[in-house]
Amino acid sequence: MKTIYLAFVAMLTSTMAFSQVTITGQVVDGELGTGLPGASVVLRGTDNGTSTDFDGNFTLEASSNSGTLVISYIGFVSKTLSFNAAGSVGTISLLPDAEELEGVVVVGTGIIDLASDRQTPIAVSSVPIKVIQEKIGTQDVTMTLVNTPSVYVSGQAGGFGDTNMRVRGFDQDNTAFLLNGQPINGMEDGLMYWSNWSGLNDIASGVQIQRGLGSSKLAISSVGGTVNFVTKATEMNEGGFGYTTVANNNYLKTSAGYNTGISEKGWGVSAMFSHWQGDGFNEGNYGEGQTYFLSIGYRPSDKHNFNFLITGAPQFHDQNFTKPIADYLEYGMQYNNNWGTYNGEYLTERRNFYHKPVSNLNWDWNINSTTSLSTVLYASWGNGGGTGDRGNRIRTDEGRIDYEAIYAQNALVPNGAGVYFGADDAYITRASMNLHSWYGLISNLEKQLSDNLTWNIGFDLRTYYGKHFRVVSNFHGLESWRENIRLRDQNNNHDTFGGFGTYKFVNATESFRPSGWSAAFNSYDETEKIAYNNEERISYGGLFTQLEYATDQFSTFFQGSISNQYHQRFDLFQYADQSLIDGTSPQGTGEPLPAGITDGVDSEKVNNFGFNAKAGFSYKPTTQHSFYANVGYYNRQPYHDNIYLNFTNQVNPLTENEKIFGLEGGYGFRTNVFSANVNVYRTSWKDRVVTSSDVVDDVVQFTTNFGTEQLHTGVEFDAKVRPNDVISFNAFASIGDWKYLGEAVTQVTDEERNVISTENNDFDGGKVGGAAQLSGGLGVNVRFNDMFSFDSDFRHYDNLYADVGAIKENLQLPSYSLVDAGLTFTIPVGAEKANRLKVRTNMNNVFDTEYISRLTTANMVEAGDETYDGLNVSNRGYFGWGRTWNLTLRYDF
Repeated sequence: MKTIYLAFVAMLTSTMAFSQVTITGQVVDGELGTGLPGASVVLRGTDNGTSTDFDGNFTLEASSNSGTLVISYIGFVSKTLSFNAAGSVGTISLLPDAEELEGVVVVGTGIIDLASDRQTPIAVSSVPIKVIQEKIGTQDVTMTLVNTPSVYVSGQAGGFGDTNMRVRGFDQDNTAFLLNGQPINGMEDGLMYWSNWSGLNDIASGVQIQRGLGSSKLAISSVGGTVNFVTKATEMNEGGFGYTTVANNNYLKTSAGYNTGISEKGWGVSAMFSHWQGDGFNEGNYGEGQTYFLSIGYRPSDKHNFNFLITGAPQFHDQNFTKPIADYLEYGMQYNNNWGTYNGEYLTERRNFYHKPVSNLNWDWNINSTTSLSTVLYASWGNGGGTGDRGNRIRTDEGRIDYEAIYAQNALVPNGAGVYFGADDAYITRASMNLHSWYGLISNLEKQLSDNLTWNIGFDLRTYYGKHFRVVSNFHGLESWRENIRLRDQNNNHDTFGGFGTYKFVNATESFRPSGWSAAFNSYDETEKIAYNNEERISYGGLFTQLEYATDQFSTFFQGSISNQYHQRFDLFQYADQSLIDGTSPQGTGEPLPAGITDGVDSEKVNNFGFNAKAGFSYKPTTQHSFYANVGYYNRQPYHDNIYLNFTNQVNPLTENEKIFGLEGGYGFRTNVFSANVNVYRTSWKDRVVTSSDVVDDVVQFTTNFGTEQLHTGVEFDAKVRPNDVISFNAFASIGDWKYLGEAVTQVTDEERNVISTENNDFDGGKVGGAAQLSGGLGVNVRFNDMFSFDSDFRHYDNLYADVGAIKENLQLPSYSLVDAGLTFTIPVGAEKANRLKVRTNMNNVFDTEYISRLTTANMVEAGDETYDGLNVSNRGYFGWGRTWNLTLRYDF
């Protein structure tokens, strides 16, 4: 009996040993031989994985003594390795691959469409977390992509978070931006406001830009390209970090984060918080903000993986607008006319403030060895806006805001008297508010039909409700602000009964502080809203599918999607509503509304159907050579703001679905020392809407062209050379030919949304502005030893035209070149290998080059005109930043 018992115990012990084995190893750079910190090591077919420490070492607990490890790291080619017993698998070498970003994905693998998720290639560039952390400094996260082909970033001079990024000449509203695979472009206009995402550089694990058609399976029309920001999820290992950055113009940032690691029960938490503040490069560009991040992960088994994430970046930043070159020459390159002082206290007329928390819940389910399901439920809540002038503004002789005179002007209004906008000489700072609630659900099922055939199918649901109105931010000594809102009849016409018209009266008595944190908790009474007050609902439903056949040498794919958008606008000001009307004259007689004035709050409901289709193939005759070609057609619905005419409830007859047809192809060459890619593209875009803005006679104006056609063609090149363990080079170049074709309807409106003019214009052959059509760069990285490295990047821009929308004869800006440089010094601290102290310093625009990064007018030089570098000084725009610097001290443990 005793013998049987001992045999049973031995068998049980053996079974337990085989059910939980420990696998160890080290992941290193295949060229340098150094460890790769943060590399992903995952047991294939499961969610069981870990990441390497600072020396590249890892430990993984597996439920079987045999299996296959998938090892990946940002910027390197992934590798698989089989094991048949517990213990060390030795040293695993990964070779560099600039296009690889798969290693950062821990959850949402079926939603986050990276280039490596599909065998058929695309034009792609990736930026790993190491580069983001080292080079970002005080800049927007968009600046991490400037050393890639066909990318142009301008507008830093506007203020913190005000950059404008264009891909292949297409503006931000026509490039798809995704956060972990979720769309984050504005639902109303497609625009990106980078100040809302000021914390991305703190929470991102990597950034990948897919130029052109891209690999996203969602029903999005990424005309210029797709930029995917992959954020951190719950970290596998325990550890943390803290850093402080100081920079020019009194910039200061502090950040700290901690990861519990994944516990034996499958739980883990990662958290981060940061604070930044600075004066801004230009005068009157103060800014301040915070970033918070919380990720909670739970892995109950190898089949299921859950991750909850919430992040936000409340902020405010004071803005600088375009102005004539002549003003810069007279008052200095850092001149800003949007601010002033009162009793010695700084005040600004233009402050952007916002808080947009984003939350998501990811669920990855490995159903079996051939089937997986990825689902994400997400939400965002936006609160904030931007301040500006309303009333009789007064400026100083230098053009800044004369608040002393404004307070004196307002003091002349008798106490208790109502101030009528447009009738009295008075001034307030108003805030244009933009509030929204956005909810979405994306799910993707992936099925391995055979060893070579993979099928994906899924859906994308979104619903959005936005609110837009104005309130008073600062009365500047007034007690109230009264306005008469002139109403429209059921035919969208202003009625003029008795020569006065039909009016609704508002009388605002409360001011609201322009703060990101305050905006998130403020409530706004209807009686406090001025100028306009409208809301909208946008609902979206899409289905998508992808089928790909791939072998070692050949692959081909098809992607298709359909979508339907539902729009409705609710105007609470411009249309007669009996419950809100005081009377039928400015004096407020209280009489009933005249016949013909009806309740016109709700607009007509608009439904738009769209679709897109993409297909392509690739051929790899050897491991060194690869070829690809892709084709795509998009039938894209217009944005909400283009559907309704002149910000009324009237449906715009000039808008229709936009048609985009894209062709692209490329060749890649790769060895252990050298890699290069060449891409060519042709994108035709018909029936599109082009909008640009400018300041004319101290008033913001918007120019919109309906029915425009654009044709963008070009060639792109990027390469990397790593001849030895010490030095490496990277280079890029892009040549584009971007122009408008035919004619279109042009409409000009002011900031109050009044139509100034409407006319037909011929744009045939006009150059597309806003981004350099010729650009190139060269970078070098020198690694002297394990502790010290140096890097520098050179960029040149040419064939840059004014950003004025569709125009026949555009104005070409002077070419310019920039040089950036950085030093990194890493020091081991204590006995723990993971403890490191890193010192990083950057200098951007090393030679303090003076250049114009963007113009918003195209005034040609005529006889007798004053010029600057061949340009008429009456042209408005931005000069780029001069020399800047930053220094970061970071401790990892």
